[in-house]
Amino acid sequence: MRTSASDSPNPKGRFPLSRRRILLGGALVGGAMIVGYTVARPLKVAGAVLQAGGEPVETGVFGPFIRIGPDGWVTVVNKQQEMGQGVHAGIAAMVAEELDADWDKVRVVDAAGNLSAYGPQFTAGSGSIANNWDTLRAAGAAARAMFVAAAAERWEAPPDTLVVLDGVVSDLASGRSASFASLLEEAARQSPPSAPVLKLPPDFRLIGTDRVRRKDSLGKSTGETIYTQDVRLPDMLSAVVARSPRFGGRLASFDDTKARAVPGVIDVFAIESGVAVVAETTFAAIEGRKVLRTAWDDRDAERRSSPELSRWFGDIAEGRTELKPSAFGTHGDNRAPFGPNALEFSLDVPYLAHAPMETLDCVVRVDGWSVEVMSGSQMATVDQIQAARVALTLPGKVEIKVLPAGGSFGRRGVLSADCLVECVRIAKRIEGRPVKLLWTREDDITGGYYRPMAHHRAWIELRPNGYPTRWRHHVVAQPLLPMMTGVTAEGVEGSPYFSGASAIDGKVFSPSFPVPVQFWRSVSHSHAAMAMEHIVDQLARRVGRDPADYRRALYEKAGSARRIAVLDELRRRSGWGSPIEPGWARGMAVHESFGTVVGQVAEVRIADGRPSVRRVVAVVDCGLAIAPDQIAAQMEGSVGFGLSAALYGAITLKDGLVEERNFDRYRLLRMREAPAVETHVIPSAEKPSGMGEPGVPPIAPAVANAILALTGAPTTALPFARIGGRQAAFHPAQEG
Repeated sequence: MRTSASDSPNPKGRFPLSRRRILLGGALVGGAMIVGYTVARPLKVAGAVLQAGGEPVETGVFGPFIRIGPDGWVTVVNKQQEMGQGVHAGIAAMVAEELDADWDKVRVVDAAGNLSAYGPQFTAGSGSIANNWDTLRAAGAAARAMFVAAAAERWEAPPDTLVVLDGVVSDLASGRSASFASLLEEAARQSPPSAPVLKLPPDFRLIGTDRVRRKDSLGKSTGETIYTQDVRLPDMLSAVVARSPRFGGRLASFDDTKARAVPGVIDVFAIESGVAVVAETTFAAIEGRKVLRTAWDDRDAERRSSPELSRWFGDIAEGRTELKPSAFGTHGDNRAPFGPNALEFSLDVPYLAHAPMETLDCVVRVDGWSVEVMSGSQMATVDQIQAARVALTLPGKVEIKVLPAGGSFGRRGVLSADCLVECVRIAKRIEGRPVKLLWTREDDITGGYYRPMAHHRAWIELRPNGYPTRWRHHVVAQPLLPMMTGVTAEGVEGSPYFSGASAIDGKVFSPSFPVPVQFWRSVSHSHAAMAMEHIVDQLARRVGRDPADYRRALYEKAGSARRIAVLDELRRRSGWGSPIEPGWARGMAVHESFGTVVGQVAEVRIADGRPSVRRVVAVVDCGLAIAPDQIAAQMEGSVGFGLSAALYGAITLKDGLVEERNFDRYRLLRMREAPAVETHVIPSAEKPSGMGEPGVPPIAPAVANAILALTGAPTTALPFARIGGRQAAFHPAQEG
């Protein structure tokens, strides 16, 4: 979602929804007040009942988002997935700010997967904060108004003379005060406002301060937090699956004689994706799989190697195949041939694995029509539907307990729900007993659903003033979903670097073949930023301009005020243009994704034939910063993640077989290689945008541009370590 001035609260601070579009209900049930909120429903009370264990079971349309107990504690129900990004802090702060709750008495619980209660549950696109900004603030403001109304009724005082601070309502005129806990029963009887009054940013006491820190750190540090890997249930079985080593391969036959002889193995059987081995322990299941004999039918499997695929992508970009492209951002006379002085650029990026620290896993029990799931589900709604489809039941009969996940980066959000579907198939066969399916690290890295490999090819003609006048840009990559070529063009389409060009010819080529691909942290921006930011640096240096000055001129032509502000602050904070020690250079990149603009400057040297990064200065415009400390943490994590991929990341195929199997060959950044990261946030009162992904795209081109400053040679392929310093120079484009 893009942000604009119109996204900000209106001058009167009113939440602009009519009574028929808002649901704010209060119900005192089991000693706790539940406040639920939703959009596009008539006004209706959302109630809840409490089980013996104290967890709410939603009976309203979308269910409760806030629970206030008799002890005064505020519990915020979070429908988003927590996979390490720290979304709990921002989710809780939005409610606590408008509620004026005591931040030290606010906690967060994860919502179970429930489409009818919460609406679609997807955690993607860096949208957890932005997509809940209006909803949760309105819920908090409504609850606050109900407590104020209760106190006003008790004291026979005008509501507008009362103030709320840290969970206490006070009448300054009389000196009377009452806590949320003491007002709970009376507040539950109040009618919720149809348009709760929201604070304006200058009135925030919590949002934007360093008080907003993660509330899950202690449990994760002490081991108290339960991940799917930690789940132990009575009578639970463990399972692993033998899958085709080639994508598109099918099971031809298998011999389970030796597998069944392994102590602890209780069953071996074929499922759609391969052969399941079920045992009393994970160790026994893995041992059984080791001695399982399988034969695979590879007639429809991918058998090419990475160099062949790379050459094929190059041919596609050059128009030497029959594959038809989709156009994006085209205007002007874009069919005329390019002249002999045109500049040609190319970039190849490989497949990338997600490789979260917690590999894929899932716990499922099937009992007749009922299905129980425990999983770090990134897309609970999709998983609920897929589980029902496979178990031949209704989605409403599928109960998903969403657990924290030890990373995902998109892997747990696959629309096919591959891991869950396997587990449901196995549990259906073992009916009545819970089954935990585990993917080993080797399963995870060789098991597919990668960031697509991609090829960028650009031809550019310059005006006499050194700025582009004609720009042809071809992107070749597998589509993430059918007919999703627009996603492949993200980060290129609408670039401010096209500003002033008389002709733009953008095309996306979407070859289809068996290697499965999936959303990866920052999606197509992960390679589009590398292409666009590295190209613009090469253009600047070719015409003798400072890369920052060159960018700024193009941003001015495009009217991109946000990028100009980020660029100017980045120059100031990084010391751009000031002397740096011999052997070191600075590289710059500025990119917008998911509504957030991020600029980064990397300080780089070449050591042992590969880049070494000591410092990264980042400037970010993410709208209103709810949790500055968490924004800095996200930037540090994004730089480490993106730098890992840029330096070492590559999934390569040899005769269709994945060559990397574990972290020995799919290397991650080591602690000693991690640069110091400084994060500076542009002050803003605009609606918050995403931070989970936007810090990833700029780091690779920032490093590439530092290498360009050091060596004068552009980078034409990633990762940096894999190409061993091999660089390519400018060369004229071919006519046609």
